[in-house]
Amino acid sequence: MTQPHDALFKTLADPTRRAIFERLCRNGEQTVGALTAVAGVSQPAVSKHLGVLKQAGLVHDRHEGRQTHYSAQVAALSPLIDWTNQMNGFWQDRFDDLEDLLNRMDQ
Repeated sequence: MTQPHDALFKTLADPTRRAIFERLCRNGEQTVGALTAVAGVSQPAVSKHLGVLKQAGLVHDRHEGRQTHYSAQVAALSPLIDWTNQMNGFWQDRFDDLEDLLNRMDQ
């Protein structure tokens, strides 16, 4: 069964896509040209990565004349945040159980 966070993990697994998303998070709205200038890949490749990010809901595009501006949609990360919180709780419970066991063994 596919979980909501699966698509986000898959999308952000690519280092170029992740770098583009991180740049948008840090620097705000950017044009394709500005992203291409620092991406280290061609403009068509950047556009393709932006399309995948958009499909996953991680970026929003805004057209202004002949240019397209992209911005990060940080709220789209909420399924990942929920998953990591669940995993944190899971592991914290395991560590607490281990600590209890070790304390009983020391007695």
